[in-house]
Amino acid sequence: MVSKRLIREAGHRRKFLVVIDDTPECERAIAYASRRAQNTGGVVVMLYVIVPDDFQHWLGVEKIMREEATASAQAALASYAAKVREKAGIEPELVVREGKPADEIHKIIEEDQDIAILVLAAGAAKEGPGPLVASIAGKGAAFPIPVTVVPQNLSDEDIESLA
Repeated sequence: MVSKRLIREAGHRRKFLVVIDDTPECERAIAYASRRAQNTGGVVVMLYVIVPDDFQHWLGVEKIMREEATASAQAALASYAAKVREKAGIEPELVVREGKPADEIHKIIEEDQDIAILVLAAGAAKEGPGPLVASIAGKGAAFPIPVTVVPQNLSDEDIESLA
């Protein structure tokens, strides 16, 4: 059960949570969330989750790998944040977490009661829509807020007309 959302109370605004990763469809989710936030007076929260499975090495190597992963996450967030500022004129919130993506999404939703919509993009590859989108459709843990799934093949014009 998710805690009560506060977006209707004074001083609160609806937040659209977007998971940032290195997939090609990620940009479509950001474009949609940015346009929706702009049109509704909301905020975009961009979450980058570093999966710690890659850090199972000697202590010195693990520390360097973790620092590199954090720097890469911050660079990706900064790049996408610049696009959000330029195209939508809004300042996104940037969050870096370490853990399993689904777990970290659940945690941030529970911690921030203004997050009301999770925006994901479905990949168009033959391997499927992506693990997060598949977890929604399958038997995996559902997310406790509405989820908008944006098809990768939507153009900017399509997003503009839908958001």
